[in-house]
Amino acid sequence: MIGTYIFIFFLVVIIATGLFTVKQQTAAIVERFGKFDSIRSAGLKLKIPLVDKIAGRVSLRVQQLDVIVETKTKDDVFVHLKISVQFLIRPDHVYDAFYKLQNPDEQITAFIFDVVRAEVPKMILDDVFEKKEEIALAIQRDLKQAMLEYGYDIIKALVTDIDPDEKVKIAMNRINAADREKIAAQHEGDAQRILIVERAKAEAESKRLQGKGIADQRREIARGLEESVDVLNGAGINSQEASALIVITQHYDTLQSIGQDTNSNLILLPNNPNAASSMLNDMVTSLVAANKINESSKIDKKKLENE
Repeated sequence: MIGTYIFIFFLVVIIATGLFTVKQQTAAIVERFGKFDSIRSAGLKLKIPLVDKIAGRVSLRVQQLDVIVETKTKDDVFVHLKISVQFLIRPDHVYDAFYKLQNPDEQITAFIFDVVRAEVPKMILDDVFEKKEEIALAIQRDLKQAMLEYGYDIIKALVTDIDPDEKVKIAMNRINAADREKIAAQHEGDAQRILIVERAKAEAESKRLQGKGIADQRREIARGLEESVDVLNGAGINSQEASALIVITQHYDTLQSIGQDTNSNLILLPNNPNAASSMLNDMVTSLVAANKINESSKIDKKKLENE
């Protein structure tokens, strides 16, 4: 009986040591006497104790590797690029992924350095910021092609950060600030120019309306004078006397309006008592002379026509 119990005990131990579990999205590599035997998927599995050995386990989930690469641009600026690569082991190539690569992270990092240092030196710093998607696509394309041989599939490559030297960043900020100040100055200049133009337009319109008003005023004055002369002619007063009378009347009207305003600073020259009489005589003399000149011109014109 004791021998039977011992046998059962060893049988249970052997079975217990032969059972193992594999987690979801994980593959276990089983070797027999040091040689590859099989790949076990998720679930409860059995191996031969003392014969089979779990050489390792690999994850089939999507993994991410972050790599910081220092390189130089075409315009001799050193930058640090943070590259994030998302990858996974292809389920049907677990053998290649486990046995062909000793350290896959180092291998992927080496490929990233090679691609970045081949692409970035062709660009100036501004292009690195603008074309980071092109850099990411180049990394993904070249890395995918290289890693397929080892059972790895590259899902996505991203340029997540571009960090130039601190002095370069300060200079870039200064350039940006200067550009913004230049644009602000241009806008202020345009605003001032528009204000000056509009002010000039308004002033020109004011002058035009003022001139129109003066012209209308003088037209009405002339029409009033013409009507006054017609009325005086109807009363038996000739044109010369009517004109002189109108001038004298306006002279006294002006003096009267000045006398009504005690705060007026207007001075009418000449303003002595004989001024009106002298003005009337001068007007009459001028009109008589003008009429004589007109009559003489008409006579000379007729003589020339007769000859």
